[in-house]
Amino acid sequence: MDYLLLLYSNEDGWTSMTPEQQQQGYAAYMAYTEALKKAGAYKASQRLRPVSTATTIRVTDGKSQVLDGPYVESKEQLGGFFLIEAPDLDSALAWAARCPGASHGTIEVRPIWSMDAPQTS
Repeated sequence: MDYLLLLYSNEDGWTSMTPEQQQQGYAAYMAYTEALKKAGAYKASQRLRPVSTATTIRVTDGKSQVLDGPYVESKEQLGGFFLIEAPDLDSALAWAARCPGASHGTIEVRPIWSMDAPQTS
């Protein structure tokens, strides 16, 4: 089964780090990605641009509303994701706990509904 690991953290945290801390953080994510790949669990990952670059769209009564920035305010922002394959939720949670982002933010683990199969809850 596929799982999406959504990485939430305070996006100002990266810019407040020293160059050495940023290098260590980058190395930790590269090592994590390599571990996922070696285990055959890695499918995809990306880092997102800052929330200030986001655009939100909402359709109400057939009319589109386009807003700059995120729709909700929060202390943590969605900063990236990993799409992994794991045999079960416990395995996906174990991978999430190993993610460097878990030490300075929150990792949300969501199973992916396959569009090829009937949807059940």
